[in-house]
Amino acid sequence: MAVATAAILTAWAATGSISTSAASNYDRQFEDYPTYSGDDLELKVDNNGTHFRLWSPKAQEVTLNLYDTGLNGKAYKTLPMTFHAENGTWTASVPEKLYGKFYTFSVKQGCKWLGETPGVWAKAVGANGKRAAIIDFAGTDPKGWAQDKGPKVDNFSDVIVYEMHHRDMSMSPTSGIANKGKFLALTEEGSRSPEGEKTGIDHLKELGVTHIHILPSYDYNSVDETNLQQNTYNWGYDPQNYNAPEGSYSTNPSDPATRVREMKEMIKALHDAGIGVIMDVVYNHTAENDGSNFELTAPGYYHRHWDNGAYSDASGCGNETASDRKQMRDYILNSVKYWAKEYHVDGFRFDLMAIHDTETMNEVAAELKKINPSIFVYGEGWTAGDSPLPVERRALKENVSKMNDIAVFSDDLRDAVKGHYSNAEDRGFATGKPGNEETVKIGIVAATAHPQVDYSKGNNSKFPYAKSPEMIVNYVSCHDDLMLTDKLRKSMPEASEDERKAAARLAQTIVFTSQGTPFMFCGEEIFRDKKGEHNSYKSPDSINAIDWSLKAKNHDQFEYYKGLIALRKAHPAFRMTTAEQIAKHLVFDKIDSKKTPNLISYTLKDNANGDSWKDIKVIFNGSEEERPIKLPKGEWNAVIKDGKIDLDAGLGTFKGSVTVAPRTAMILKR
Repeated sequence: MAVATAAILTAWAATGSISTSAASNYDRQFEDYPTYSGDDLELKVDNNGTHFRLWSPKAQEVTLNLYDTGLNGKAYKTLPMTFHAENGTWTASVPEKLYGKFYTFSVKQGCKWLGETPGVWAKAVGANGKRAAIIDFAGTDPKGWAQDKGPKVDNFSDVIVYEMHHRDMSMSPTSGIANKGKFLALTEEGSRSPEGEKTGIDHLKELGVTHIHILPSYDYNSVDETNLQQNTYNWGYDPQNYNAPEGSYSTNPSDPATRVREMKEMIKALHDAGIGVIMDVVYNHTAENDGSNFELTAPGYYHRHWDNGAYSDASGCGNETASDRKQMRDYILNSVKYWAKEYHVDGFRFDLMAIHDTETMNEVAAELKKINPSIFVYGEGWTAGDSPLPVERRALKENVSKMNDIAVFSDDLRDAVKGHYSNAEDRGFATGKPGNEETVKIGIVAATAHPQVDYSKGNNSKFPYAKSPEMIVNYVSCHDDLMLTDKLRKSMPEASEDERKAAARLAQTIVFTSQGTPFMFCGEEIFRDKKGEHNSYKSPDSINAIDWSLKAKNHDQFEYYKGLIALRKAHPAFRMTTAEQIAKHLVFDKIDSKKTPNLISYTLKDNANGDSWKDIKVIFNGSEEERPIKLPKGEWNAVIKDGKIDLDAGLGTFKGSVTVAPRTAMILKR
């Protein structure tokens, strides 16, 4: 969420209005809180019974409430908990294994009993997540789970990310999928559109992406899991229980084990198909303020505040969490480790990552690499508002070189290629607007230092902020703001649909051939739209669901995307791993952008990154006119030309020069 806020920090930095203060005076009261990092927060079952431990250092009393059901009815037992001052935890034990039961905690602080809470560490929950569940996790593992592994990743630049929402992929009647809107939708093989085109997991395999990025799949706040017939839609950026799967994506939200088992079945099916699973995680804020599980267990501690005690709100959602506090940092670390171990998750996309501090993010990446060296971590290098956390400590795009094994989204490439995110009518390089050439080049070299790129002319960034291309995720469209199809319709109202499809192909060719990691939004490969809705976080399925009949209608578009992915996977020249490689092997042609706007041409030379092609010529023409380009000596074979891709037979042989059609890319090799 909030990719739309990409340029906010740049603007604030220019005006000097960003806070650079340390923690607020209000927040300093939490600095002396004892902390606890044991693995028994907040439930452990062994042969001696069921054991509970809640971290709440300033509570006056805490009681444990045990229930037979996950939603209604009174507690069948209430137990007082014992305080341990040295680590701020409260404990209670029951001599039986309470599998099938549910629990909550009640905390008294400041002479006031707070509302019941499942705590912050609930790993299984009942319907709507109000009560935590006690289940045997071993019984939720699919057959073969012990041997399950995601794809091996040697370099982040080898990853090709496909962002999707569970409902978007399967809810349309045209999907041919039985378990619509569920985790199980992506376990169904053989699903077809009415025209016989592959959908669901078969479509993903056919397209060739390496990883899917699923929008939040933990238990979130906005969908009533007891009334699913309402078909309420939400992206899920309103976290409730960070460590339990969302019930509305399961076939039985009232059974805590079902959602766990079915999410694992989805992940295993994708792994069996050779596809990794990246979770969208939103540790930066909670769905509620005073009513959040964080506040109901340790009031004030987990969130940042201003001096007057008001919640700071860098998330734009009412609050922000305090990753720089030890217990919150440990929470984030242990939570991602839990998802990686229990669910075999292959990566994490951090929403509004700049709300977190760089130290926390470095620890996240380091700990995850110990579990699985192939895990990919990236996030939004910006916030949606100011924060008490000093700028130099924020996990900003501009601070990505202070972090290791972490990537950030490139708003440079995004806005320069298609037009600014905040202005629907604004055009970019791919749609004929001059003046974006240098910023597109920043994206092409993945924001690394390059002798031919003048960062002073960049629209969003003024210096090479990435030490390595593996720190950059390139994209032109995602769930936030107008997706590419709608952006093109708004910014090119006079153009034909074929002309807009050509602009989309050019835009995505820039993404998939640039250094860094390419990222695309689901359904754009078949030119789907969201009916012009720029913020569809709670729009109905009629807006968000993919109409799979478009795959037959726009099959040429699908084949082009499929070809782009095949090109990138086959040719490591587009996947260099160091800034030094890029500076050495990528050479831009000298083009006067004032005389010849919207034209970029460069060569990937000398078998870049061990490529089998000695030299690759890449040309982007975003203008509405044909553009001639001189070719180096020798015979060149076109593999992309006039909106078509042929990596085998090619699309013609050229010497001396080529003419590039309007709003197209041309790629040649020798």
